[in-house]
Parts: sequence; C-alpha cells; structure tokens
Amino acid sequence: MPHKKRTPLLFIVAITLLFTQTLSAKSAHDIDTAVDVAIEAFKQEVSGGEDFLPKIKGYLVFPRVIKAAVIIGGKYGKGALRINGETQHYYDMSAASIGFQAGAQEYSMLIAFISDAALNNFIRSNGWEAGLDGSITVSEWGQNIDLSSISFEKPIMAFIYGAKGLMASVSVTGTKFRRITP
Repeated sequence: MPHKKRTPLLFIVAITLLFTQTLSAKSAHDIDTAVDVAIEAFKQEVSGGEDFLPKIKGYLVFPRVIKAAVIIGGKYGKGALRINGETQHYYDMSAASIGFQAGAQEYSMLIAFISDAALNNFIRSNGWEAGLDGSITVSEWGQNIDLSSISFEKPIMAFIYGAKGLMASVSVTGTKFRRITP
C-alpha cells in the first residue's frame, strides 16, 4: 500500500489551531487596547508617523494580522477604524490564497484614508474587498525617510510594521474587510 501524504491534513490542523486563538471573541475594550498599543508602535517604528496620523481623514488599525501558508494560505485580523483618534467601527479582515507559498507571519497593519471620499466609501460599504471595491497602495518607506515629509497621491495607503516570522511578500489585494460588533 503506497504511503499517503499527511501534509495537507497537518497543515489544515495547524492553520485551524493558529486562527482559533485569533478568531476567539474579543471585546471592544480588548480590540481598542490592542489598537492603542499598535498605534504607539507605528509612531515609534515609522519616522514621522506621529505627525502623519492627525493629517489623514481616518485610519483602520489591525494590531495583529496572522498569515500562514503551505501552498494554501490565509490571513486574519481584527481591528478598529479611528477618526480624529476615536474608534468609530470595528472590522475584521481575511484573505485566502493558493500557490507557491510557505511560512507563517504576524504583523500589524495601519490603513490610512487620505481622502474623505475614500473613507466615506469604505464606511458605507458592507463587506469591502481590496482591489475590487478600492485600491490600497502598500507603502514601502525607507528607515531614513520621514513619513510626514511625503506627499501621498493615492487615496488609501497601507503600512505593514512589526513583522515577526518568515514569509515573503505582503499584499492586501483580495483582502476582505467586514464591519463587526465585538
């Protein structure tokens, strides 16, 4: 009898266990506390980040995005939309992918809404998908570049920071955002 590969089954179990902790119910207070910590990390890690945040229309913060893959992959996170520094709504984000990929990664993501139109379209949507319902540009800034000195031409920018783990490339295309009630 030929030896059957158990990798897909082990992978499914590993992904399930990984996401179970993330998928567990979190209160609004828990999410806000994690978002506060993630915003402070953004201000510390991104030069000019503290001056940048008050200049934009709003920002969606996912303090902990978990991404894992072995051929089939997925990512998930919960966060809050802040306008004028105050939480307005809570969201989750998820994406699935298939292809040549392997690894696991955890990171924080801040999505900055530069224009009122982009922010209002996002808020009015019920289930928004990056790349389909709106284009999000993932910012790549250098360590020596001050974020407050850059002029942004795109209406929505994503910043990935605090990455832990090994996985190549971070993309938001195909990521689905859904308003939740924690």
